[in-house]
Amino acid sequence: MWDPHQYALFGTHRGRPFADLLTRVSADAPALVVDLGCGDGPLTLGLAERWPDARIVGIDSSPQMLAAARSLDTEGRVEWVEARAEEWSPADLGAPIDVLVTNAALQWVPGHRDLFARWVSALAPGGWFAMQVPDNFDAPSHRLMREVAARHARAADLLPVLQRAIAVAAPADYLGDLARLGLDADVWRTAYLHVLDPAGAQRSPVLEWVTGTGLRPVLDVLTDDAERAEFLADYTAELDRAYPRQAWGVVLEFSRIFAVGRQPG
Repeated sequence: MWDPHQYALFGTHRGRPFADLLTRVSADAPALVVDLGCGDGPLTLGLAERWPDARIVGIDSSPQMLAAARSLDTEGRVEWVEARAEEWSPADLGAPIDVLVTNAALQWVPGHRDLFARWVSALAPGGWFAMQVPDNFDAPSHRLMREVAARHARAADLLPVLQRAIAVAAPADYLGDLARLGLDADVWRTAYLHVLDPAGAQRSPVLEWVTGTGLRPVLDVLTDDAERAEFLADYTAELDRAYPRQAWGVVLEFSRIFAVGRQPG
């Protein structure tokens, strides 16, 4: 279950990697642009602004996120489709794809590298594939989440769902994947230093951040209020030590992997 409101709390920070990814996509006048894992919609609507004559399709597996996206799309600019990435077929679009973007979504799809061939084969000549995934699963925010889960009474239920979320390869692996599929590939890693909550309004801004993303599997398991409260109290105490508040806010270092490939022709 995804909470669009919680996810949007850090929309400016979350949108920056998407913008950085799109700087390497030089499509001039694409006819069909797909955002796979579109989430709550504002970034997808940005694609419609960049390419006003294109057909824009946003795909996501969360009905909650898609409902939020449709509410933003007051002009009906985007085709919003509910589908899981591993089950979605590009053939359903009925046309070759000029730009296929997937931003901060594939980490939730184990085996996503096996899907690249299907997606790349759907690109038009000269078409673009652009992806970005988090590379912070060994950061304190996630390492401490696993450590707290391991000592929780529901450890047997928590650890498997957290492990399933770790599905990201090394940058060199993504480069090899795209190159072997015949794309002209560009892959890089960036570490962002997000300054969170400079006004001091949030008890634990890093907790608020992960509540919108990486903590979702834990919250889905811990539906009992007492069990959830116990986990969050322990986890928040660990985050306080790992991410101390500075005079300018709480600094969250966040590494991400980017990969862009262009189909020849």
